[in-house]
Amino acid sequence: MATSTTKTTTTPKSTTAKSTTTKRSNTAQVREGLTKARHGATDYVRQGTERAVNVPVGAALTAADRVNEIVEPLTSTEGREKELKSIRTRVERELNKFERRGGTARRKATQRARQTRNRVERELKQRRRSVETQVKKTRKDAETTLKENRKKAEDGLKKARTQVEERVSTLV
Repeated sequence: MATSTTKTTTTPKSTTAKSTTTKRSNTAQVREGLTKARHGATDYVRQGTERAVNVPVGAALTAADRVNEIVEPLTSTEGREKELKSIRTRVERELNKFERRGGTARRKATQRARQTRNRVERELKQRRRSVETQVKKTRKDAETTLKENRKKAEDGLKKARTQVEERVSTLV
């Protein structure tokens, strides 16, 4: 088995451009520019007009499609039942969601109320103890002061009595 390899080589072609430029007249160029401008303006007006017609037609068709999508399941008995079942399922799902959310909110509110009540009761007990302690201390101080003042008054009266008796006995 002999394998033969053939190699092909390509030689670049000569690419010397031969240009045949003939100058057109200025009037021909002006005419061509006016024609392009006329066609451009015409196209612009045509596109605007088409758009003004196409937009309302498209909107009407889209609205019709949406109405058909809504009405189509309700046209047959099976479709109505299926749609009602779907609606029931969605309503039940939403109600369950509301119930869970409401239960959570109620539990949190109850817990906050309980915590607040406990905190207020604790603070009230502390204040009551503080006031009771202050009242006991004040009463004790008042009683002590009263006893001391009464003792001083009795001592003063005894002293005055003895002095009066001494003076009376010296006079008699």
